[in-house]
Amino acid sequence: MSLQCGIIGIANTGKTTIFNCMSNTKAEVTEFAFGSRKTNIGVVQVPDPRLFELEKFQPTEKIVPATVEILDIPGLAKGSSQGEGVGNQFLADIRNCDALIHVLRCFDDDNLPHIEGSVDPVRDKEIIDFELQVKDMESVEKKMEKLKKQAKTGDKEAKAGLQALEKIKAHLEDFKPVRSLALSEEEEKVIHDLFLLSSKPVLYVCNVDEASAITGNAYVEKVREAIREEDSGLIIIAGAMEAEIAELESPEDRKAFLEDLGLKEPGVDKLIRAAYDLLDLQTFFTVGPKEIKAWTIRKGMTAPEAAGVIHSDLERGFIRAEIMKYRDFITLGSEHACKEAGKFHIEGKNYVVEDGDILHIRFNI
Repeated sequence: MSLQCGIIGIANTGKTTIFNCMSNTKAEVTEFAFGSRKTNIGVVQVPDPRLFELEKFQPTEKIVPATVEILDIPGLAKGSSQGEGVGNQFLADIRNCDALIHVLRCFDDDNLPHIEGSVDPVRDKEIIDFELQVKDMESVEKKMEKLKKQAKTGDKEAKAGLQALEKIKAHLEDFKPVRSLALSEEEEKVIHDLFLLSSKPVLYVCNVDEASAITGNAYVEKVREAIREEDSGLIIIAGAMEAEIAELESPEDRKAFLEDLGLKEPGVDKLIRAAYDLLDLQTFFTVGPKEIKAWTIRKGMTAPEAAGVIHSDLERGFIRAEIMKYRDFITLGSEHACKEAGKFHIEGKNYVVEDGDILHIRFNI
């Protein structure tokens, strides 16, 4: 799936440190505002313990996890929508993303000065929100001018579009993101081509010090209160600590490090799974002696569409899908046992694939 999740935030929040923990693409980390002049792109493996559980019942030569594409977008600043700092170039990169991870600095560090002079994650959030909304207002007003000309000729569709844009403009003028506005299907169509920045789903990441990795701190509580009415998630990550974990090559060393800190897994693993979910993605599996693979699909995809993710020929010649549920397979222990227990299902073209389904596609070209 060619969907992208962008990491955004004020400069010097620890975005790139977190990106490097997630991705095999290592970007330069600096202590200077606007030290990074380009967007970094990384393909990130989605941690999924189910793959290794499946291998216990079906020995295989290779395990292939699902992946998600993450963009590390250089830090924005007050005035970015007018070209300040790295400005418009990176707002365009945000436009191309399908969802956003907004990193907020929730730690003190005298060696890493904040570009606004003090640590205040709620203020930082509001700065970024405002810059995105300003850019959206420009896009909305530009389209309004175009539709006004069409409406003067009596174009009913243009008139309806203008009404929708007036509603969105008023919402932006109240300093509210487009994603928090209830829009009808027709209104959504009006703005579909604008790729509005503040319409994208957001996950907030509070980057904290090591001592706050489990319980958070006062900064985190302020963020939690600020987003209370938003339909957005929040994750706490100690970026500097995660960087130390990522440098440990031995799984045993990583496990011991985490246990000492009272953690079950790296926080970045939770973040990757949350990003995957934010993009409205889910996983199905193919299981065999040569390969156990996690495949990425959008939630709501049918069996033929899922088959097409494997290969276009499978969708074109789709006959049926043979399906086992992940839980049934590892509980009963084999395909034969699933068949004996009536847990082996034959599904047609209208079947909507569920997360964790194990699929075998029958097709004919």
